[in-house]
Amino acid sequence: MKLIGIGDNVVDYYQDQGLMYPGGNALNVAVAGRRNGAEASAYLGIVGDDAASEHVVSCLREEGIDHARLRRAYGPNGEAVVALSGDGDRIFIGTNRGTRVQSLLTLRLTQDDLDYINEFDVVHTSVNSDMEHELHRLAHKALSFDFSTPKSWDAAYLRQICPYLTYAFFSGSDMSPGQIRYLFEEVHRLGVRVAGVTRGAEPAMFSVNGVVYKQPPAAGGVIVDTMGAGDSFIGAFLASYHEHRDMNEALLRASRSAALTCGHYGAFGYGKKK
Repeated sequence: MKLIGIGDNVVDYYQDQGLMYPGGNALNVAVAGRRNGAEASAYLGIVGDDAASEHVVSCLREEGIDHARLRRAYGPNGEAVVALSGDGDRIFIGTNRGTRVQSLLTLRLTQDDLDYINEFDVVHTSVNSDMEHELHRLAHKALSFDFSTPKSWDAAYLRQICPYLTYAFFSGSDMSPGQIRYLFEEVHRLGVRVAGVTRGAEPAMFSVNGVVYKQPPAAGGVIVDTMGAGDSFIGAFLASYHEHRDMNEALLRASRSAALTCGHYGAFGYGKKK
């Protein structure tokens, strides 16, 4: 199974540590997929020309993530300023969203990009990737999309995005089981085959064409930092499920991957002084 993440990347700057860590949903999922058995992973997106950008690119190299189609632009890379609560939950307290190159430029796929993307089995992107305008050109692939929390989407957005998708992921710590089942009905009606809601410390709920599965969080050590746990879950799930079509095994592997991620700072490590 080969996985490509397209869209967002950032550095997450932890003020209390003075360290920046690579991140961003599309990039994190590509890394998690590779770490969890994907034959190959790639990332396609836009980076700047500053130290943060260089750190992101060097980490892609270190993780064996192909970035042959990466765009470079003059300007600052995306950055999120992060603090941690006493129990390790990440709190976003600032961003350079208005000035970063990823917000000032639009990623538009060329035919060479599409030929490259066609080498992969699963394409993943997210609500933070600004790729809505390209989804119709990717829908012939198994297309995965992270909608994030209910604050990031509404019924109209689901109607816009879901018809192109095979996989739809949501963060729903505050959603009741009834709300989640209703969401599953809606996205399946719109064409999504597999939908999943991660719920923090509560069991994740997934549905394959209406058949619902639950997965409790994996037992792990002390929770250091929850940054990237949901992305790690998605990457591990895709690497396992798309290859083997075993939902129970895929959810178990995904929950273990998320637990490991919570045991270190940053989405996948690599803290560096800013």
